[in-house]
Amino acid sequence: MIALLIALSGPAVTFQSTEALDQLVERFAGAPIGAEGGARAAVDKRLKLAPCDAPQLSWRSPAEDAVVIRCQGPQQWRVFVAINALPKAAPTATTPAPVAAKVEFVIRRGDPVMLEVGAAGFSITREGLAMGDAAAGARVLVKTDDKRPPVAAIALAPGRAKLPGFGD
Repeated sequence: MIALLIALSGPAVTFQSTEALDQLVERFAGAPIGAEGGARAAVDKRLKLAPCDAPQLSWRSPAEDAVVIRCQGPQQWRVFVAINALPKAAPTATTPAPVAAKVEFVIRRGDPVMLEVGAAGFSITREGLAMGDAAAGARVLVKTDDKRPPVAAIALAPGRAKLPGFGD
């Protein structure tokens, strides 16, 4: 009778061994649990993961601060194991950092500006007032009318700017 009850209760449920996962992580990382370069802690023994014949291990990122264990079987799962990351050597500077060249403004805030626009066969100019500083080729806001918002123009030379998109 007891044998019948055991047979009817179904097969015993088995789970992935967390100790086996700990050993895989130790071999992958090259250091034991708690050591520098090894797992910070053992895989949680309370995890009830489906059995996996061939777990796959990889680094989570180039920083090598965590190992990802994946099972690609019928019941897929993934576990992250934190690593006591080895300190990385600071990159050595072989060339000095480039020094930024001082920007020469061709238009300064408050300067009178001749705003130009044109295409094949026509050109229009309008006077305005620069609302900011700009180097040649940079954008600058130019106020042409007190009742309208400023327009964005491209600084060309001292006192000259053009509207972008016309005759380019």
